Amino acid sequence: MYMLIDTHGHVNFRAFKEDGDEVILRALRDNTWIIMPGSQYSTSKRAVEIAEGYERGVYAAIGLHPIHVGEQRKVEVLETQSEDAGAKQPWETFETRAEEFDYEAYKELISGSSKGKVVAVGEVGLDYYYFPKSKTRREEIKQKQKEILQKQMDLAGEFGLPVILHCRKAHEDLLELLTINHLRGVVHSYTGTAEQAQEFLELGLYVGFNGLIFKDVPALPDPKEVIASIPLERIVLETDSPYLVPPAAGQERNEPSFVRYVAEEIARIKKVSFEDVARATTENARVLFTLSVE
Repeated sequence: MYMLIDTHGHVNFRAFKEDGDEVILRALRDNTWIIMPGSQYSTSKRAVEIAEGYERGVYAAIGLHPIHVGEQRKVEVLETQSEDAGAKQPWETFETRAEEFDYEAYKELISGSSKGKVVAVGEVGLDYYYFPKSKTRREEIKQKQKEILQKQMDLAGEFGLPVILHCRKAHEDLLELLTINHLRGVVHSYTGTAEQAQEFLELGLYVGFNGLIFKDVPALPDPKEVIASIPLERIVLETDSPYLVPPAAGQERNEPSFVRYVAEEIARIKKVSFEDVARATTENARVLFTLSVE
């Protein structure tokens, strides 16, 4: 039977507050493993706590997301909605926390957890989308995001962990930082060009794809062309649940079990079998995150 690994499922978020265990057990029954990235200290801590409750198949990543760096603001996750969708769900709107990165607190989440449960530093990176109008303020936030990302890369280096990288409208700046910091990792929810993807590959990184590949976003490169240009040996699967639900799921909330729809679409684009995609992406995730699947 095939096995899949959702390398980016936020079951530690409030969207799963009432039924997170059911969602995880459903994924495990479907032979799908989960890596849960944090986006700030509270969700990172929650990811570790959840992962500790499962002997295998459920893992955590810890980190401070770039949208929680800088100004506090209300964020609406617009890309989760289809054109004919109804009212937004409560978890589709949240406020950023303007959190300061506490190196020692995040370090303790790693050192205080069971061996092998924290498998990455993430979700960390750069996000230039939610920016103020003031040019001076934009530059200040950019610089602060870079400084905090560097600290989190240092944390990953200290523990020999890969990084799960968020990047929105900032690919050139991220490439510049990665050229200096030689780390293993994955560029999550990839939205760059095929040419930029090759630069990330040359630096040894993997590329993650999720339900965004089903959406036609005029401002972004065609994901089908990008996927076709990347070797299957460098792709990992993800859901970014509860967001970016694949259309075939028929639900408003995404979950790790739906990662199979992403695998099916990648198989179609690359003209290979579903089993080939499952086999390759599972091995890629196993190697990147040092997971034992025996």
